[in-house]
Amino acid sequence: MILNVDLASEVPIYQQLRDRIVEAIAEGVLAEGSSLPATRTLAADFGINFHTVNKAYDLLRQQGLIRLNRKTGAVVTPTGADPPFPAEWTARARTLLAEAVARGLPADEVLKTCRSILDSFGTTQPEDTP
Repeated sequence: MILNVDLASEVPIYQQLRDRIVEAIAEGVLAEGSSLPATRTLAADFGINFHTVNKAYDLLRQQGLIRLNRKTGAVVTPTGADPPFPAEWTARARTLLAEAVARGLPADEVLKTCRSILDSFGTTQPEDTP
């Protein structure tokens, strides 16, 4: 697994790590039971403090995407939306879509982008029919 983070970005490094790991899970690069690198190893690879990696892993644990164990380390958990996830996701998506509208992106372009991103994760949902 190759993770890319921008150390000069305004987005915190722990958030970038979390986001890249979520994307790797969605893309199938990280399957259920996959082990993540040890926090100190990943921190050394990026030249960052291991507490930054700990923060990303803890966030993923809180969100139910990985489990942390002293013996096995960080491991991707079984997929499946927990009960509060749909409401949380909808709220975040609403804000992001509102930003797109506020910046003047046409609705068809937003939908096309959403479909393209979903397709990049290998989703096979049928398109809406009129």
